[in-house]
Formats: sequence, C-alpha cells, structure tokens
Amino acid sequence: MKTRHILFALLSIFLFGACHSPQTGVYNIMDYGATGDGKTDDASAIQKAINACSEAGGGTVLVPSGHTFLCGPFKLASYVELQLAPNSRLLANPDESIYTESAFGANRGEGMMWISGKDLKNVSITGTGSIDGNGVAFMGKELEDSYELKPVTDFDPRPHVLTLTNIEKLVIRDVNICNSAYWTVHLIGCNNVMIDGISILNDLKIRNGDGIDIDHSKDVRISNCFIESGDDCICLKNRREFEQYGSCEDVVVTNCTMTSRSCAVKIGSENMDKINNVLFTNCIIKDSNRGIGIQNRDEGTVTNVIFSNMIVDCRFFSDVWWGKAEPIYVTSFPRAVGNHKDAGWRFPKGAVKGACGEVSRIYFHNIKCTSENGIFVSGDTIDKINRIYFDQVEVNLHKRTTFEGGVYDKRPCDGEGFLKGKTYGFFFHTASDIQMEGCTVNWGDTRPDYAAENIHLENTAGVIQK
Repeated sequence: MKTRHILFALLSIFLFGACHSPQTGVYNIMDYGATGDGKTDDASAIQKAINACSEAGGGTVLVPSGHTFLCGPFKLASYVELQLAPNSRLLANPDESIYTESAFGANRGEGMMWISGKDLKNVSITGTGSIDGNGVAFMGKELEDSYELKPVTDFDPRPHVLTLTNIEKLVIRDVNICNSAYWTVHLIGCNNVMIDGISILNDLKIRNGDGIDIDHSKDVRISNCFIESGDDCICLKNRREFEQYGSCEDVVVTNCTMTSRSCAVKIGSENMDKINNVLFTNCIIKDSNRGIGIQNRDEGTVTNVIFSNMIVDCRFFSDVWWGKAEPIYVTSFPRAVGNHKDAGWRFPKGAVKGACGEVSRIYFHNIKCTSENGIFVSGDTIDKINRIYFDQVEVNLHKRTTFEGGVYDKRPCDGEGFLKGKTYGFFFHTASDIQMEGCTVNWGDTRPDYAAENIHLENTAGVIQK
C-alpha cells in the first residue's frame, strides 16, 4: 500500500511539474490571470506571461483555445513565441482612451499602438487563432463604400494591430489577423523577417487599413498569404519618422492573393530613403482599385524591382480611395501640401515643399491585366522615370462599373490630382527609356467613347516597341 502511495505522489509531482511553466517552456496566459470572457481586459495578465517567459530565457506564451481575450495594449519580448491556439482570439479593447502610445513616435496624428515590440531578438507570432483589431468600433458612421473617420487634429486614437520596431529575426506564421482600425502589420527597421501563411481580413470599407507595411526593413520574405484590406495590401516605404533605420531592401513576396480598395501592391508613397532589390512573383490581385503601384512622392529612390507571373484584376471605386483602376502604375511626383498630417512630418525638417526621387530599372514580366483602365507611367520630369521594361504584359480593358472613365489618379501630388482625357492600354507620360516586348491590348465588347489608342506617348524619349 505504501509503495502505491509513493508512486501516486511521484506521479502527481511529475504531472504538476509538466504543467508548470518554467519546466515546459509554455506560459499559458490563463495561469497569469487572464479570464478569456471577452469582457474583462486581460492585457495585464498577457503582459505578465510574456515578461515571465522572457525573464526565464524564452519560450512560448500560449493563448488557449475556446476563449476571446479582450485586451488593451501590451508589448512583446525577446525570445518569446506568442502562440494562438486554434479557436482562440485576442480582441482589441474598444475604449479609445487606453491607446496612448503613438505608432509613429512624436507624430501622434496617425494612430496608436496595440500590440508592439521594439529592439528585440527572435520574436515569433504563430498558430491558427485570431488577432482581431475590432476596427468598426473605432469608426464613424458607415458610408456607401467606406466609413466616416472621426475628426482628429494632432491625435488619432485608432490602434494599429502590430507595430514591430528594430526586431532581429521575426517570424509571423499561420495566424489570422482581422478588422484592423489602422495599419495591420507594420515592420519598422526590422531585419531577417519571415511572414508565411497568414490571413489578413480587414473590413474593405475602413480607410488606412493597410495589410503589411515594410518600412526601412531588410531581408524580408512574405509567402502564401491571403490579404483583404481597404488600403494597400503590401506596401514598401521609408517614413521620415524612422529615418535612423536606413533603406528598405532585399524583399521577396511570393504566392499571395490580394484584394484592396486602394492599391494591392504599393511601393511608396512615403519614401525618404532608398527602396532597392525587390521581387514580387506568382501573385493574384483581384477586385482591386489599383493593382501594382510605384507611387514615389518623396526624395527617395526606387530601383531594381521585378514583378513577374501575376494576374491583376481592377475596377473603379469612388474618389475616397486613391487610384483609378490602373492595373500597373509607375509614378514620381512631388508630394501635395496642405493637410494636417503633412505639417512637420511629410517634408524634411524645416521644408514646406517636397521633392521626388528617381524610379528606375523596374521590370514587368508575364502579367495578365483585366481592368477598366490602362497602365500609367508618368514622372515630374522626363528623367525621374527611366529604364522601365514590359515583357509579355497583356492588358484587357473591360467596362464593369458606372463610374466615369478617361481619368488617371496622381494623388497625393502637388497640383491637380487627376489627369483627364482618354483611356489607353499603355499611357506613357513624361518618362524615358521604356522597352516593350510581346505586349498586347484587348478591348471588351462595349468599347466606351473615351477609349483611344493602345499605346499613347506624351513627352517621352527612348520608347522601344518590339
């Protein structure tokens, strides 16, 4: 009998030890006080679990299945994997007053942080649970194709979902992220990043609801993702608030499917440094306002970018959204002056007017476009856009909405934001050294009155067609 009791006691100790966080390396947030009732703010408990995990040398912080954890802001830590078990959910607390730390440093006019991390190493966010930004809770009234934004001056309380700054080795894998009130995944000065198999499902009516923003970051790989966002799905940029982190370079995006009310794949508009060595391949863009866009609006440059093996489907939406169904859009114009966000942040310190940098060595290969508008390439001066290559690019022009055509969108630019006239398959305006090989234009059965020639040149030099 004594032997049986001793064995039972040893077994109990073993089982208790196996559940105890330090022994297993797994830190269940409910063991640190999280309720998971969807009503109580569990941010403090989540932070305790993350801190304990990091202080012990690293491990896994578990968000367990079957619960919704309402929470305000919390911070990630080095050597911590935040793992969301199946059927688990983190839900942003809708109380605007708790979001007080700006997502853009001293610039408080463009949203606050919810989940964040800075100056860290070896951070992972994994699992098939959900991170829900509760976006509609932060919106004004619903409009026909967007939500009204609440009035802001120098402070916008809308939370970004993930703001990750200066992370060395970052993995985001398999998670579902949805309903962001502002940007969803923002990488600032990060190095060695892998984002694989995630879904970002934002409300298509929420403005500024970017999917993934790669900002001053390097060696980034994004693959196998599904992204729906009111604003840009994947965007590369160099914002002025973070100039200390240098250029944005060596980025690969593959096997992704995207839908956007703005621009599915965008480079810019904020770019005060260098964007270089970028590859987008094997991607599908569908039902978007604009497909592939290089939108340079600052003094930085964009070079050595390849887009290959892509299907692009676009249509018109209202003027709330930048873009006029251009399936491919390559531009460089000085930035517009005037709204409250520009003051002190969009231009170099002390400047009241901006400049735009060169866009060159841009390659488009094997791309099928279906849209209500054609490809648009244009710069501020003829030298700003140069060495642009189109190889096996097919443009199928097909009218599918009642919005007026014959217009191209230059916003945000200094001066007139729209260029009106005719619709062309390829419209090259103020650019140089453009080569086309094996490109075709097809018009649908109902060709509108504003439809014009397949290729139209204005103020260009060195355009070669084969």
